[in-house]
Amino acid sequence: MSKLMKILLIVVACLFLVFAQNYFGAYTLRILNNIAIFIILGASYNLINGVTGQFSLEPNGFVAIGAYVTALCLLTNSAKLDMFQFADPSPFVLSLHLSLFPALLLGGLCATVLAVLLAIPVFRVRGDYLAIVTLGFGFIIKVLAINSPSYTNGAIGLNEIPSNISLYTTGALAIITVLCMLNVIYSKFGRAMKAVRDDEDAASAIGINTFKIKTFAFGTSAFFEGLGGGLLAVLLGTISPDLFTFFLTFQLLIIIVLGGLGSMTGTIIGAFLVIGGTEWLRFLDGPMSVFGFSLGTHPGLRMVVFSLILIFVMLFAREGIMGKKELSNIFRKRK
Repeated sequence: MSKLMKILLIVVACLFLVFAQNYFGAYTLRILNNIAIFIILGASYNLINGVTGQFSLEPNGFVAIGAYVTALCLLTNSAKLDMFQFADPSPFVLSLHLSLFPALLLGGLCATVLAVLLAIPVFRVRGDYLAIVTLGFGFIIKVLAINSPSYTNGAIGLNEIPSNISLYTTGALAIITVLCMLNVIYSKFGRAMKAVRDDEDAASAIGINTFKIKTFAFGTSAFFEGLGGGLLAVLLGTISPDLFTFFLTFQLLIIIVLGGLGSMTGTIIGAFLVIGGTEWLRFLDGPMSVFGFSLGTHPGLRMVVFSLILIFVMLFAREGIMGKKELSNIFRKRK
């Protein structure tokens, strides 16, 4: 794909954001904001899981860290004092005061630091063992959030988080995230990540520092997961430990597998299908009628239909919708 085509796609995406923000209703904008955030989370998760080939199940932990750090930075001291019920907020929590973008960056950096520290024990194992270790990390973060009332307000969580973001913010950050991921993938680090994914022992034999590459991918992924977690907290206006369960990781796993492991284009498609699809099929849960005959109400029918759609897609696209390809591979001229 030429540079002109890349610029054109970015311009089209920006024009869509402007059009949507000005002409779509509040409900549709809410869905699009949610999709943009999950594009950020899915793209970052795909870097470690799809591009580097490390079966990690940790995203909910890093998303939680980003969400809590961002929320605590945005809340005023009076709001914190009124909100914390099980224990008084710690002096450190009361000292946190930042505007939106610095708070998002701090949340991402905190997740990155923890990821780098976690990489030392985590990458001593591979495969299914790596999945179990990282899955345990997600549970630990949730338990710490519940049992640290002076920092997180315990099981109650944080409420009244200032919700002052628009589709311009979430959409622009989604575009930036995808561009960053593509730049990493097509850099020398990206080629090393793919070598680790295809055969880690062979990559090590030809001189690639596999631990360094995996740590770099893990830290980069954690930064954007923390950033996405902060955006999620601001969009929802309230967070609690129950929000960051394995179900969140499972959603992201569906997105990247459905779109294609290792494909950022596939992640975008997967986010629209999974997050948007579950909302756009919501009418199936309400009363329905066919040719004047009432079919009654069937709560949960949309999830049944959505699951059948997922099964159908995966039967005919074993490697996901895009596989490992990007949009550039489609438009690339054959020589």
